[in-house]
Amino acid sequence: MAVSRRDFLRAGSGATALGTMAALGIDLAPTVARAQQLRIANARAVPTICPYCAVGCGMIAHVVDNKVVNIEGNPDSPVNEGNLCPKGAASYQLQDNPNRITDVLYRAPGATEWEKKPLDWAMDRIAELTKKTRDETFVETLPDGKLVNHSLGIFSLGGATMDNEWNYIHSKLMRGIGVVAIENQARI
Repeated sequence: MAVSRRDFLRAGSGATALGTMAALGIDLAPTVARAQQLRIANARAVPTICPYCAVGCGMIAHVVDNKVVNIEGNPDSPVNEGNLCPKGAASYQLQDNPNRITDVLYRAPGATEWEKKPLDWAMDRIAELTKKTRDETFVETLPDGKLVNHSLGIFSLGGATMDNEWNYIHSKLMRGIGVVAIENQARI
């Protein structure tokens, strides 16, 4: 990247001006604090947890009229003490993104187009296919007579954002229907 002499002088004079103000004792902290207050004026602060990984960093979501307007690290969190990684800092885009899919989309086998379906239909379809696969692949005993009661046709991959309670009940459900391959993708 080429930097012209004029750009270099412009950047250098700006840095010199800031350095001079700091050396003269001009404190910018009140100005920065005031700007932060204006950014979230009239917002309700809602403590929450970052959804990206299993670390559990604390965040504060600022809400105005039931719409998230700002997300930042929670300084009271013992996990991250107000700091967020790049993914956590970008979590605002999870709820405010025009590309976010908010409908259930289904593409039938062999079809070329997606169609919108109700959530209840999708949940029933998942349950139906899970039961069908379990019934078709369930093995009660091995040829040597050993009792196994398992279904090798289903694999369960848990997400890193699941809490301990969800992981527990999920693993109980999977083991209850005979799933042997249970894994979690937490990458910490």
